[in-house]
Amino acid sequence: MQLRVRALAQLSLALLFLSGNSVGQSKVIRPSSPESSSVRTSNDPVFIGAGDIASCDDLAGAEATAKIIEKIPGTVFAVGDLAYPDGSDEDFAKCYNPTWGRFKDRTRPVPGNHEYHSDGASAYSRYFGAAAGDPKKGYYSYDLGAWHIVALNSECDEVGGCGPSSPQGQWLKEDLAQHPTTCTLAYFHKPLFSSGAKHGNDPTMKPLWDALYHSGADVIIGGHDHSYERFAPQDPDGKPDPAHGIREFVVGSGGKNSHRAMGRPKPQSEARNDDAFGVLKLTLHAQSYDWEFIPEAGKSFRDSGTGFCH
Repeated sequence: MQLRVRALAQLSLALLFLSGNSVGQSKVIRPSSPESSSVRTSNDPVFIGAGDIASCDDLAGAEATAKIIEKIPGTVFAVGDLAYPDGSDEDFAKCYNPTWGRFKDRTRPVPGNHEYHSDGASAYSRYFGAAAGDPKKGYYSYDLGAWHIVALNSECDEVGGCGPSSPQGQWLKEDLAQHPTTCTLAYFHKPLFSSGAKHGNDPTMKPLWDALYHSGADVIIGGHDHSYERFAPQDPDGKPDPAHGIREFVVGSGGKNSHRAMGRPKPQSEARNDDAFGVLKLTLHAQSYDWEFIPEAGKSFRDSGTGFCH
């Protein structure tokens, strides 16, 4: 009898593992080990957000995603290009503030290229204050539960470059060495990998990816292309690496109403969507994370699953 019960349990796990992973609506579920399930608690932090958000010519998308986030407690990430067209004081006051400004007190942002249309992202720094880090750098880090979170500035020319010897590159190497946690997440506006038709891959971010990869980072979040995309764990050269690779999410789906079309899928792209505004919700466990793309009301695309830290 015990053997029969055990066989049925193993079959059930195998069926879960083989659950669908389509581009339109995907779900990746991996059987949990006893060790991983034992460290999950109801108090594990939630990390939720998107980039490319409030466009002053059409706030419908930003309002739609704001309605999602205001119902979900947790730390909000805002991954660049937050107030179009120019990231000015007026753009933040009239466009970002009435939408995503409703949860400004729990938001940790990074700048995008549009923030730098206004005098070195000065309006962005004034709006967020200390929550955005040193206004001359735009990069900083903090801990969230068992995770170390690194907020980086992908506007490399504005902060002395993104190479290994640049101020940001040196800071990142030192920060990672000082925080040898099991789980690490980084976010910045311009992704190294993207199948978006407008921007696509940005190779200037490879040195930062190199540093994160060699330190054992687990997740990277970007925006810039106004779509959603999830990649399989990969190395900085875009080669599959299930054991040590970083899973990247592109979440430029915060509300901007242009540049949304996908191009030809990059090699490690596992899920993507270009017709739904939405946000990425991560639940950060001590040794793993659950992800869920939550679309605006009326859209059906979903993507969810679980990943494990290195």
